[in-house]
Amino acid sequence: MFQIIADNIATIVISALLMAAVISIIAGMAKKKAKGESVSCGCGCSGCPSASLCHVPVKQENDR
Repeated sequence: MFQIIADNIATIVISALLMAAVISIIAGMAKKKAKGESVSCGCGCSGCPSASLCHVPVKQENDR
């Protein structure tokens, strides 16, 4: 058992580092989503030309 680990230590270390990077990226995306920020884009929606596609305006009862 220990021989298998010793033979593949480089693969295990690299896999662990990649897994940690993926987990941190997903955690960061989840935090942004929880704050209500955009997950797919780093900029704000105020200057985005596609903002109307992401955020459909809500009609109010007075608007007919």
